[in-house]
Amino acid sequence: MAVFTPLTEPQVAEFLSRFDAGSLVSLEGVPAGTENTTFFVTTDRRDLVLTLFEQGEHEELPFFVDLLDYLDEHRLPVPGPLHDRDGVALHALADKPALLFPKLPGKHPKAPNLAQCRELGDALGRMHAVSRHFPGHRPNPRDLHWLLPMHHKVLVYLSPEDQTLMKDEVETYQDFFGNAPDLPQGALHGDLFRDNTLFDGDRLGGLIDFYNGCTGDLLFDLAIVINDWATEADGRLDAARHDALLGAYLARRPLNATERDAWPMMLRLTALRYWLSRLLVVYVDPPAHDLTPHDPDQFRTILKARLEHGALPLPEGGA
Repeated sequence: MAVFTPLTEPQVAEFLSRFDAGSLVSLEGVPAGTENTTFFVTTDRRDLVLTLFEQGEHEELPFFVDLLDYLDEHRLPVPGPLHDRDGVALHALADKPALLFPKLPGKHPKAPNLAQCRELGDALGRMHAVSRHFPGHRPNPRDLHWLLPMHHKVLVYLSPEDQTLMKDEVETYQDFFGNAPDLPQGALHGDLFRDNTLFDGDRLGGLIDFYNGCTGDLLFDLAIVINDWATEADGRLDAARHDALLGAYLARRPLNATERDAWPMMLRLTALRYWLSRLLVVYVDPPAHDLTPHDPDQFRTILKARLEHGALPLPEGGA
């Protein structure tokens, strides 16, 4: 059970009284969380999600509130946080930062079909088109600047072959991106795996869990999505899902020539980003709570497939 901070109904009822959201009817802990405590809250007027922030840099929470407010104002399918009667969204509950969100419809797609891939590509393309103008700033905490020092921490736990693979890749990225022209920037989701989306059938109910949100290369966000949504168990790309998602994305935000040139390398970099972050959780910085870490080998497999087979051709569209 991933409810790290238990709450009572009277606590939540008092918290709700600050908002124009109705009176508490029921409270249910959500077992699926890995970092934060989440409850489903039902009032006499609506269904809500209450999140208590257990880890991370709490001073960065206003950035996430501002980003979700901005995307919600631009009619993106995100859970814009509720603000209280004084216009404040971020509060404390049980001595933890707390936010209240509308509960969006749908479930996580375990095996996304082509219609769902098109829906996601369209939404991400729309999000990136407007996020280029988001005024907030939070540097990408998992970009190349992070890879350079952090990969040294896991080398001792790897086979000689994997040590060479990781070191060679990081050096290659440093050479490529250090000399490449700047890529288009904007606000990113930063972790848009299928379990951070909700689908009601083939209809996208929402993009959720923006707590890796940041500003940086829009291509970084897109590569994370393709490496999860369009990848088979053996690490190879599925052409139909790849083309469905990217075709819909490019109709909303075409890639420029620099992005198209960088695309194969960005797929590799984001694969290594997750291989490394999962290795760090297993060997260096285990979670504070008794949770099973994700398997690092999944993204080692994806990285090796990108090296062996390369990227698929991008659909037409772009500057």
